Amino acid sequence: MTTMTTSAASSTETCDVLIYGTGLIESVVAAALAWQGTNVLHIDSNPYYGGSWAALNLDELKAWTDRVNETASNNTPFSDAYLYISRNLDPRKYAIDLSPHILFTRSDLLNLLIKSRVSRYLEFKPLGSFHTFEQDSFEKVPGTKEDIFTSQTLTLLTKRSLMRFMKFVIDWEQNTAVWQEYKDEPISKFLEEKFGLDGPQIVELVHSIGLLPTPNAPTALALGRITRYLTSMHVYGNFPAMYSMYGTGGELAQGFCRSAAVAGAVYRLGTKLKSFDEISGEAELDSGEKIKVAEKVISSEGTVAGDEEVTRMVAVVEKDCKEWFAEGESAAVVVFPIDTLDGNRFAVQVLVMGSGSGQCPSGQAIWYLSTQERGEQGRKDLYVALEKLEESILRESTENFEFDVNEEDISYLPNGLPVISSVRLGESLRNFTPSESLKYLLKLTYSQRLTVSPIEPTADSKLIHSVAPSIDLAFEDIVDQAKSLYELVTGTTDDFFDVDFEDEDDEATATAAAADSDIRDITDDNDDDVVGHHSDFEEVAGEMTI
Repeated sequence: MTTMTTSAASSTETCDVLIYGTGLIESVVAAALAWQGTNVLHIDSNPYYGGSWAALNLDELKAWTDRVNETASNNTPFSDAYLYISRNLDPRKYAIDLSPHILFTRSDLLNLLIKSRVSRYLEFKPLGSFHTFEQDSFEKVPGTKEDIFTSQTLTLLTKRSLMRFMKFVIDWEQNTAVWQEYKDEPISKFLEEKFGLDGPQIVELVHSIGLLPTPNAPTALALGRITRYLTSMHVYGNFPAMYSMYGTGGELAQGFCRSAAVAGAVYRLGTKLKSFDEISGEAELDSGEKIKVAEKVISSEGTVAGDEEVTRMVAVVEKDCKEWFAEGESAAVVVFPIDTLDGNRFAVQVLVMGSGSGQCPSGQAIWYLSTQERGEQGRKDLYVALEKLEESILRESTENFEFDVNEEDISYLPNGLPVISSVRLGESLRNFTPSESLKYLLKLTYSQRLTVSPIEPTADSKLIHSVAPSIDLAFEDIVDQAKSLYELVTGTTDDFFDVDFEDEDDEATATAAAADSDIRDITDDNDDDVVGHHSDFEEVAGEMTI
């Protein structure tokens, strides 16, 4: 990670748009405006980029926990943070994601990352392992037609029902006659009545493929989420999703911030917006500096709590957890459906990140657990899930695990490979006693709210509020929210990232050259001698991780 500082020469007295907060949505808007020639001043009260989306080292995490628990602090979507860190950990070797998200390969956000060339600042890794907790073990989700055809646990009738549904769901929006009457009905009812699917298949489609917290989700919403997974498979390889190295939303936010700086935006971290007078258009910073804002102020602070909330837990374990990853990968999703954790009402979702994600050292892994259950019950569900994760990884990483099976417990694949009955395996796993214990290096629990604007913004509003991250595990509606803010500033979305980037095959692209030139203009730095080098970005970008 590269530490960068802001030059005093980058201060300004006027700007077209002032953006307060460097979260993902604000950063997308900053880049979109800057590339259209808008004079953007982008500030953040934190000493790091990403806001509620940030990935923090351990020193930053301690400070964040203290700040969240300050009773006088009402400008954060987080609350009730409890942190344990083992001694002798190097703070710089960890990146703890405050709002972990995955990116499906067919999504408007990925399209925007490519179109804007922000993807060139990032490194993505594949995520192909999605598991469902059942029979005290984690079953890999059969997410393709090939998986369904070769499954030894599905009856022929179930396979036909699943294939019929998968054929339908790819073009479900055009087949309104099939689902219209179920539009607001639970997706479980639709799947059972229209396609004759059984409970286990409904659970996997809703919880593990659709990543929905409850089978009562409306059918129209659920069909879109299920399609998102199925259409994303095999776009770039044998996986439906990806994630960025060193952190998810925070890294994407930093990529857009860098793009904005390339286009001329000015960045200042550790800077708080003290007040803004909508009549005079004057903003005052905590330094006492006055900024004349010609158009709008977009602020991530001053929002109010919405109706949705997620309870989170982060655990760093001294296990590489490779047993859960696909070959060549370093991440997996594990889902605990409803009623699998002592009666949990909502699914518990777990994003497992190995050392290949750049978030922890070799031989360790980070477990990100979340549920939409609130308060004490939410924390209880997460702790029960944590126990199941611990039991599972100790079993699956034990090399001398043996148990007795009968001939009827074994079936054979077409290639002759034996497959053990999942029921029999589950019974054996329940009786397994590990010979070792799992070492936890860090535990963190906290709650996170979805926030909304205190007032409905209009074209005449000079102060606009942006909302906190989505509580979904996958990035959702980011581009739409960014476009809405962009339209409030410019009056249109027709030119949103409508930029004619030059095409160059060389890695030292035209944008890198522009970054060198534009940033030197902002900072009056005349000593640069390497075009596109990271040091050219240091003068304007604050403490950015590249």
